[in-house]
Amino acid sequence: MVHLKLPAISAVSCAVFLLIGGSVHAQSKTGSSHEMQMRLESLSQELDEQRKLLAHLESFRQQYFEQRTLLKSLERQVAQQQTALDELRGVASWDTLAAQRGAGKVGEPEQIAQAQPQEAKPVGKAASTEGRPPEVAPLFEQPGVLTPKGHYVLEPSLQYGYSSSNRVALVGYTIIPALLVGLIDVREVKRNTVTAALSARLGVTNRLELEVRAPYVYRSDATVSREINAGVATEGVFSASGMHIGDVEFGARYQLNDGGVDTPYYLGTLRYKTRTGTDPFEVVTDCSQRCVGTNVTGTGLPLDLPTGSGFNSLQVGMTVLYPSDPAVFFGSLTYTHNFSRDNVNRKILNGQEEALGTIAPGDIIGFNFGMGLALNEKASFSIGYDHSSVGSTRQNGEVVPGSVRTQLGTLLLGYSYRLSQKTSLNVSVGAGLTRDTPDVSLTVRLPMTF
Repeated sequence: MVHLKLPAISAVSCAVFLLIGGSVHAQSKTGSSHEMQMRLESLSQELDEQRKLLAHLESFRQQYFEQRTLLKSLERQVAQQQTALDELRGVASWDTLAAQRGAGKVGEPEQIAQAQPQEAKPVGKAASTEGRPPEVAPLFEQPGVLTPKGHYVLEPSLQYGYSSSNRVALVGYTIIPALLVGLIDVREVKRNTVTAALSARLGVTNRLELEVRAPYVYRSDATVSREINAGVATEGVFSASGMHIGDVEFGARYQLNDGGVDTPYYLGTLRYKTRTGTDPFEVVTDCSQRCVGTNVTGTGLPLDLPTGSGFNSLQVGMTVLYPSDPAVFFGSLTYTHNFSRDNVNRKILNGQEEALGTIAPGDIIGFNFGMGLALNEKASFSIGYDHSSVGSTRQNGEVVPGSVRTQLGTLLLGYSYRLSQKTSLNVSVGAGLTRDTPDVSLTVRLPMTF
């Protein structure tokens, strides 16, 4: 019996083991499929999330390009608005400075008082009901605030100048300091000059102004002289005069920045002077053979006076205007180059000519400064100083004997009165402070704005 049961038990055991193994294997396969399904679902969810993220990114990308296009459009609009703002600032700066100074042409030296009709209010004064604020009188030739775009100014003017000088010439040689062998020439020169001019200024833009000036000059000189130790007991008078168009000038001025109250204005200037006036070398000089050097024959004085300098010149400069309630301070620095001339001949008596060669007048360095103040809504006052340093003249590369650097200093006072919204009357008086400067000058201007 025992031997019979053992095989049966073994068979049963084997069957059980086979069933258990199959069940375990089936369970192992079932668990692996479940895990794979879980991973697939997880990957599918991640893929969906990434697709959604890509969709969002695509949307952001589209919005970015739209915003970039909008930004470029805004940049173009800002640039256009900035250009318009710059133009408005130019006008506003002009109006502000005009209101502070009480004039449309601040520190113009030549045209301080050309203001655009406006309802501006001077410092400490009620607003004007007549249109334009008070004006400040012009003093110098340098510019101030420019004529507004599209406007122009016509300015007739009349200037009178008087100068006198005394000269003692010793013609001979000295043996000892107390004894002179030769002649003593005592000479006094009185000079009168009247210049009538018409200036026209045009505002090309709010920052650029062009100008042309045409003068007509009348001059008269009277020279009183006596030769001492020559047996002459009476004084001789030599008179000469000249009347003709003067040297026509062309100018341009440009405002470099936007100034304002307590902020300086900077203006660049360029001026070209022609030689349309009567040439000094074209008039006949009172000499029969020679006018310079040794063996001089004649007085050496012109029989007719020239009305021009005889040389072309170019001037560059910078003007600074500083409004400071209730006044405006102004100043300028200029440099003038006089162009030389070759093959110059001087006319003398009997239709003859004296060869002078190449003549190069000295260049000029100038500066001025002053202050303008509005007295009320119609009247204004200015005071200033003008100085010029003129270099010596050269002939054929050598300094002309007796030619030295000359200093010209003038003290100026100016007054202005507004006659109407477009017209004002300006008067300035100058007094010479150096010996070579005209003793007195009087200028009357009548600027009219259109």
